[in-house]
Amino acid sequence: MTSVVTVVGGGLAGCEAALQLARAGHQVRLVEMRPVRTTEAHQTDHLGELVCTNSFKSEAPENAHGQLKREMRMLGSVLLRSADVSRVAAGSALAVDRALFAEAMSRAVEDELLIEVVREECTDLPAGPAIIATGPLTSGALYQAIEGALGDGGLAFFDAIAPIIERDSLDDSIVFAAGRFDEDADYLNCPMSREEYDTFIGALNGGQAHEGHDWDNVPYFEGCLPVEVMASRGHDTLRFGPMKPIGLTDPRTGERPWAVVQLRREDRAGQMWNMVGFQTRLRIGEQRRVFSMIPGLADAEFLRWGSIHRNSYLNFPERLTECGGLRERTDLMFAGQLTGVEGYTESAASGILAGINLSRILVGKKPVVPPPTTMLGGLFRYLRDAAPGRFQPMNSNWGLVDPLPKRVKNKKEKRQILAQRAQDDFATWMAKYGLAATVPA
Repeated sequence: MTSVVTVVGGGLAGCEAALQLARAGHQVRLVEMRPVRTTEAHQTDHLGELVCTNSFKSEAPENAHGQLKREMRMLGSVLLRSADVSRVAAGSALAVDRALFAEAMSRAVEDELLIEVVREECTDLPAGPAIIATGPLTSGALYQAIEGALGDGGLAFFDAIAPIIERDSLDDSIVFAAGRFDEDADYLNCPMSREEYDTFIGALNGGQAHEGHDWDNVPYFEGCLPVEVMASRGHDTLRFGPMKPIGLTDPRTGERPWAVVQLRREDRAGQMWNMVGFQTRLRIGEQRRVFSMIPGLADAEFLRWGSIHRNSYLNFPERLTECGGLRERTDLMFAGQLTGVEGYTESAASGILAGINLSRILVGKKPVVPPPTTMLGGLFRYLRDAAPGRFQPMNSNWGLVDPLPKRVKNKKEKRQILAQRAQDDFATWMAKYGLAATVPA
């Protein structure tokens, strides 16, 4: 094939799309603006850099996120290949050393002979066939060009990231390693008594946050709320959320704590640990004051402070085709978090599908979307059918797929059946359209 395709954005979705196109025989021009122009969230110029958590969530097939990964593996996901060689212990979750992961992603793309990586800012929509996968941190000039093409201002929400702590600065007389219900001890736990929890919530509610553009009216994505916003919704909200103590026993007392702050490994060497669920927009001084009140973190050294940044996404059901294409230009598609999918794997999966479908369009075939009994198909049905006026980002969950024809009361059994059906139907869909793992699994 001689067609040259432009992919704008070197994140997870852009890398997946570029490799799908290259493996199908297309010459790809992957445009990434870093380091020519940086963002408030990125730290390096690597492709596929993770700017939020280092976890890709569960791999268990009966889990919705685990099923999405199975479908992605069938299509040869580069994200999952890179995660496999950079993983760190995290129980049933797939977590990675973020530096090693980004290096693996970069190598996979740069080693592909049909991909040219161009480091420059794209300020307008490409004239030829293209996929826009610039993510929530799309530069202002390009976002204005997208707005002009869509005839709509799009939507926006704000996202926050959690602090990272140095392992050696934790108090091991308090912090203990354990997984819930005696699973692998891949998490570090900071236990709280009722009194300590009450004091902490009071301090958190009184903490001073960064002020900016209409912070009090920010439409946060419910799956990634700042910890202080969760705390403001009720005294026990955190204790029944990211600080739930269920399945954990404090070795000092032999009893379940009143609440727990969990830390998840950030790197393979175990030197950096992420505060799970503690994404925040508190000022740095307030983070030091409030988070140091957590038992075991009195002398903690914070390697990265929590922060907040603006995320933008498009009104998919109102303005895009069922596979994420521009209605007025069949050779221009959008992928990744910009389309309203929420989460690393969801963004990457949309990039895979965009690469497959643009390749099909360029050779005269119709684009295809998996059936709604599959996780990827259910996600794209949501994007297509959601009410435009109430459209919000969505991540993988079993509520997206078609219900079973017969009710199953046992939740675990129900999810196992849903997962097996999704796996079977995804394989059938791939066979129907002659789709193979275009990138080695």
